[in-house]
This record gives sequence, C-alpha cells and structure tokens, in this order.
Amino acid sequence: MKGVQFHAAFVLLALAFTLTSAFDPSPLQDFCVAINDTKTGGLNTLGISLARIDFAPYGLNPPQTHPRRTEILTVLEGTLYVGFVTSDNHLITKVLYPGDVFVFPIGLIHFQFNVGNTNAVALAGLSSQNPGVITIAKAVFGSNPAINPDVLVKAFQLDLNIVKQLQSKLWMDNN
Repeated sequence: MKGVQFHAAFVLLALAFTLTSAFDPSPLQDFCVAINDTKTGGLNTLGISLARIDFAPYGLNPPQTHPRRTEILTVLEGTLYVGFVTSDNHLITKVLYPGDVFVFPIGLIHFQFNVGNTNAVALAGLSSQNPGVITIAKAVFGSNPAINPDVLVKAFQLDLNIVKQLQSKLWMDNN
C-alpha cells in the first residue's frame, strides 16, 4: 500500500511540475537594478533605453557596436544614411527619411550618417538599459595601452607610419 501511495505522490508531483512555467530574466537585470543614469535614459529595471541623437549637417555616428542588445532607430528630422555589416561581411544600408525606422541587430557593427545639409534628429531605442557601446576606430587605434603597431599593420595591411599616425590621434567618445 505504501508503494501505491508513493507512486501516486510521485505522479502528482510530476504533473504539478509540468504545469508550471518560469521566466529567466536577462542576466543584466542582476546589475542594472537601481542605476541612476540620466545620460542614457535607462528605464530602471525595464531593460530598455532611449537616446535622442542630434546630427549636424553631414554629421556621423561612427561605426560602433552594442555587444549586449539590439538597437531600433527612428528618424524624426532630416535624412540619414544608415547601415550595418552582417557576420558574413555583407553591408546592409538604407537612406532614412522622417518617420522611417531601421533595426541594428545585436552585436553588429553599424553607423548613421546625416547626408543632408540640414540638421537631423533620430531616436534610438535599445533593448537593454546597459547595452554597452564600442566605437570601432577608438577601440582599435585609441586603446590604452596601445595595441602593438605591428599587429595593426598586419591586420589592416597599412603602412607603419599610418598606423602610428592613427594611434596618435585623440579618439573621442561618440556619446
């Protein structure tokens, strides 16, 4: 009789566990709770950010990547030439006008360039309140300490003097 009770209890527990569901929040949630970052517009604990980007005529948001999240860009004013490079080195581009929307997939190198002779404004939404940003040129040529120039000469097939000139520039953040 005890064997039947044990078997019935086991079946009941097994059924109970099959009816439950769980949600595993992003691991970023563990360290994003209660940040006070007014610069990126992060919405605490919601896992999203919103940024307004103002472009001067022919202004550029240089090639960059967000290693932790996808970006969606909406053009409010002006004309932007935008694009990203896929993991198999295929360039996807589009010219955006007011009201147009474009998505930059997580981790892919992307850019935005104002092709107009007037100001442009865009809103960028990111699927994380801490998406991270790596500006490619600054990361490669402006790292501290500097990457050995011989590595960059070989990697980019450039003359050593050009690499040293690029490394000597003051690479600014694009934010």
